[in-house]
Amino acid sequence: MRIADVLRSKGTNVATVDPTATVAELIGELASHNVGALPVVEGGQLVGIVSERDVVRRLHADGPGLLEARVGDIMIPGVTTCAPGDSVSDIAAVMTNRRFRHLPVVVDGKLAGIVSIGDLVKARIDLLESEREQLQSYIAG
Repeated sequence: MRIADVLRSKGTNVATVDPTATVAELIGELASHNVGALPVVEGGQLVGIVSERDVVRRLHADGPGLLEARVGDIMIPGVTTCAPGDSVSDIAAVMTNRRFRHLPVVVDGKLAGIVSIGDLVKARIDLLESEREQLQSYIAG
């Protein structure tokens, strides 16, 4: 199973945020899209990623003034990405080992989707369920 298979069932629409948006605006976007992280895109290029966890950690360190800070000040630059042809198992291992919960999917330098660790777990469970049903059908003849 490949990342492209996950995107086929999940979809490729990705909410993004501009690095000049305020952290307060970011929080609103995270809430309105019901997601835990947003890719940071500037001029059509992926320049970072920012998550709820990044906001909470910086809020603890910097206090409520953080809400007026810019996303570019708290984002993680140099984002690790994956490609549609990558194996779900390989990407799940990368995400687990590096403790990422979200990974942007990039094609020819452009953002083409995003996958979460939950998406990958669901895809693997769906695959196992399909294999189980096929085996049961084969055995039942």
